Amino acid sequence: MDYKKVESFDKGIIIKGVDNFELDHIFECGQCFRWNKQESGSYIGVAYGKVIEIEKNEMDVKIYNINEQEFEKIWCDYFDLNREYTVIKEKFRKDPLLERSVNFGYGIRLLQQEPFELTISFIISSNNRIPMIKRAISRLSEKWGKAIEYKGEIYYTFPTVEELNKATIEEIQSCGLGFRSKYVKDSVYRIYSGEVNLEFIKSCDDDTCHIELQKLSGIGPKVSDCIMLFSMQKYSAFPVDVWVKRAMQFFYLAPDVSLPKIRTFARDKFENLAGFAQQYLFYYARENNIKIE
Repeated sequence: MDYKKVESFDKGIIIKGVDNFELDHIFECGQCFRWNKQESGSYIGVAYGKVIEIEKNEMDVKIYNINEQEFEKIWCDYFDLNREYTVIKEKFRKDPLLERSVNFGYGIRLLQQEPFELTISFIISSNNRIPMIKRAISRLSEKWGKAIEYKGEIYYTFPTVEELNKATIEEIQSCGLGFRSKYVKDSVYRIYSGEVNLEFIKSCDDDTCHIELQKLSGIGPKVSDCIMLFSMQKYSAFPVDVWVKRAMQFFYLAPDVSLPKIRTFARDKFENLAGFAQQYLFYYARENNIKIE
């Protein structure tokens, strides 16, 4: 595991001796939309029905508003802390091209997020910019989520499928989802009715999972890979967006290669660690604004 021990203090817990854990790398690498950086450098997020705040000081990580039992039950897995990322990075550093991305995003960890929230969030993300995605998710949560107070501020949990199913398409549109509203409405209903079972899909092998998710409205290959990787622990998934395409072209491939070929090449090359490679490549390409002439 990537930490030494956990201690309690009056406002939460301290994870001592944490390796491979940088807040900016984790929360700014495209995998989540409900974490926001504070002026102090800490991040506040809403996940699994809870508002938590997290800060890092050298090798220690403080998480506010949770206890040790909650850490063991939810947040240790959420931050993937039982996995030794040094082992993954050592394998990747054997590739001199990938090594540059790994060294740049050395503190990335893959979050284990809730499948329903991630499914709806990444349907909203399609052909959309991050500020707009965050705003839409926030509005959905304010309308149909549960209010939680933290430090005098009100936050909202992501709606349950039961609550979101009550929303009309017009109400969903009012949250700024645009053409994606009909996809969200249809997908929510099919999940609510039991026609689509996300837990069953999560239990399937990676290729079946990828196909089954695309049966929901508004989900294509890239969004399916995102849901698999960020909420279903399917680590052969390799989402290809504009930044990953540029990174793969920059490091490995000819400039005219198609998105499906990039995905196939990456999955063959990185195998069951493809998803980890994707995050290092995405973060490196976006933060360095890689361009392909």
